[in-house]
Amino acid sequence: MLNDKVILITGGTGSFGHKFTERIFKKYQPRKIIIYSRDEYKQYLMQTRCEPWCKRMRFLIGDVRDRDRLNRAFEGVDIVIHAAALKHVPAMEYNPIEAVKTNIHGAENIIDAALDRQVKKVIALSTDKGVHPVNLYGATKMVSDKLFVHANAYRGMKDMAFSVVRYGNVAGSRGSVIPYFKSLLERGAKKLPITDNAMTRFWISLDDGVDLVFKAIETAKGTEIFVSKIPSFKVTDLARAMAPGAELEEVGIRAGEKLHEIMITPEDSRKTYDFGDHFIIYPQVDWWDINRHYTEGGKRIENGFQYSSDSNDQWLTVEQIKEELKKINVVY
Repeated sequence: MLNDKVILITGGTGSFGHKFTERIFKKYQPRKIIIYSRDEYKQYLMQTRCEPWCKRMRFLIGDVRDRDRLNRAFEGVDIVIHAAALKHVPAMEYNPIEAVKTNIHGAENIIDAALDRQVKKVIALSTDKGVHPVNLYGATKMVSDKLFVHANAYRGMKDMAFSVVRYGNVAGSRGSVIPYFKSLLERGAKKLPITDNAMTRFWISLDDGVDLVFKAIETAKGTEIFVSKIPSFKVTDLARAMAPGAELEEVGIRAGEKLHEIMITPEDSRKTYDFGDHFIIYPQVDWWDINRHYTEGGKRIENGFQYSSDSNDQWLTVEQIKEELKKINVVY
């Protein structure tokens, strides 16, 4: 699937880029992997840790806001994984135009460069926050998702595909609740703050996220939004797994925060198919062609279905959460 391919990852120095690159080289023989990102220091750190694959890696400094740089970077590229984004919710509320420039205009630049260079597949990473968004970051990702899906209308008869992979916060990732709780406990806290005792979330590991991207690369024809089937957990159960016996203090939900994560809305259910271990959402547009875009093997889900962390049929217990915590690398 990826043998002899040239793969470019925007924002490739993040946790996803590290894990995705590692997994590719363990299973495939790509011709080259290009890391495209803004931070030269993070690129330097990644270069120091990339043995024995460094000879097949290239590091390009650039911003997704720079269309000319992207157009040059995409020359000869077969697959683009778009992971670059500004995603810190409070920071984006305070710097809204910066979020628009990177998450929306950056997506537009990725699409234009890919169309001009005829990149075979573009997979954009998205988030549950783009579904019924309640904060600016989510709103920019909602727009980004639609840009990538609708880019397929501009490819004509070219052998190209633009698709989206959607999942929530990766367990243990920077800015998520697990490193926050862990940092409090390391400082001797005996009490953990819970924004709302009813709050639920989906649990997805970094490897699960990478698996879904591999699935998209393998099967995408364009227009799809891929959604993993993953378990839910109660945030109170997470706190009990991390600190048995600690007091839990309900402090109130924060601005821009959802009580539950939603991956598929009832409105999307009319064009959503169940593929066993994942869902695919197709667009509700008149140019969508089932003969060109549909992947065989899916089963239409019932109208009105909603895939939400509070109504999931898979749940992690406190003991299961403890076991999952042993498997993850917490990023501060």
